[in-house]
Amino acid sequence: MIPRYARPEMTNIWEPSTKFKIWYEIEAHACDAQAELGVIPHENAKAVWKAQDTEFDVARIDEIEAVTKHDVIAFLTHLAEIIGNDEARFVHQGMTSSDVLDTTLNIQLVRAADILLTDMERVLSALKKRAHEHKMTVRIGRSHGIHAEPTTMGLTFARFYAEMDRNFARLKNAREEIATGAISGAVGTFANIDPFVEEHVCDRLGLKPEPISTQVIPRDRHAMFFATLGVIASSIENIAIEIRHMQRTEVLEAEEFFSKGQKGSSAMPHKRNPVLTENLTGLARLVRMTVIPAMENVALWHERDISHSSVERGIAPDATITLDFALNRLAGVIENLVIYPETMLANMNKFKGLVMSQRVLLALTQAGVSREDAYRLVQRNAMKVWESGADFKTELLADNEVCAALSAEEIKEKFDLGYHTKHVDTIFKRVFGA
Repeated sequence: MIPRYARPEMTNIWEPSTKFKIWYEIEAHACDAQAELGVIPHENAKAVWKAQDTEFDVARIDEIEAVTKHDVIAFLTHLAEIIGNDEARFVHQGMTSSDVLDTTLNIQLVRAADILLTDMERVLSALKKRAHEHKMTVRIGRSHGIHAEPTTMGLTFARFYAEMDRNFARLKNAREEIATGAISGAVGTFANIDPFVEEHVCDRLGLKPEPISTQVIPRDRHAMFFATLGVIASSIENIAIEIRHMQRTEVLEAEEFFSKGQKGSSAMPHKRNPVLTENLTGLARLVRMTVIPAMENVALWHERDISHSSVERGIAPDATITLDFALNRLAGVIENLVIYPETMLANMNKFKGLVMSQRVLLALTQAGVSREDAYRLVQRNAMKVWESGADFKTELLADNEVCAALSAEEIKEKFDLGYHTKHVDTIFKRVFGA
């Protein structure tokens, strides 16, 4: 991922130096377990820990790999250079490369998930704060992009909160599912390594032993992990699209914070564009494009092939780094979003009471008018608002058929905004608790 959309904490997880440190810890813990079983001498296991504070030479490992054409062998050769060939002769005893590679990848994904969960907590906090702040700020709800009925800005934020809260739970589950390790040797039979070694390594590294692996950890786990990231990215875009709509000049119910000295266009000095949320829409696409390759990785040949390897080298850092950046950008947008309640009210009243049509329709049916006739009566007056800018309430009060069923007071009562906000507290309790 390019540095523009990367934050150091997440990027560090995917640095070669971090990867080699994890490889080393796996090998060292495995040696301890082997020594405990009596398979290798205790002094050799202890000798491996001499490299504990060593900063592995990435360039040297690359140099060796250029000859060996094998990354794990290159690392093991470099480790032997550090601790001595004799001391290193029992390292990797009974193991296969995937034991190291797959367990490391899952450790990295767990660490990435922990950062993403923290990111999501910030987003949830921002959404909750803005929801309560604008709990009763009335705005027009839209369906098909067209005015529908009144809602509140608080309900909009609460809806996004509930969606992100579901995503938070999904990511916690995905983290749990990916937190497995495998030290089971070639084709996963433990023929050359005791299952205790796997149990010991996983315990030391905060993982659960994979119940059954082949030569690799099953990739359905990874498919679910990346699918979860894709869903979170889609929710980010869902929020971003709403904000982009609200910032349109013709709407202007809210806008991204425009800082002092910021410029919106190289050509038009007046512009204040929704650049952050547009960027979030693009970043969501990048995260989602990692989902299909992750799913295609599930089907591997027999006990192992490496068709998944090149894919994961790309999508694992790219998806997690991008989503980390996007979540933090989204949190900032929500925290600093400028909201215009007066414009919301003005927009709702743009068509002079038209959005109260359903209340009048229902009142007519309650008064004994058939639904077909009630719909016809309301629609013919509503069309006058659309076509000539008439006032909906005035037209209804002048309609003899409507007035034959409803009194003037009954008609006027149907234009009370409070009717549409009477259950906001109930919805908030469902979303945020008592």
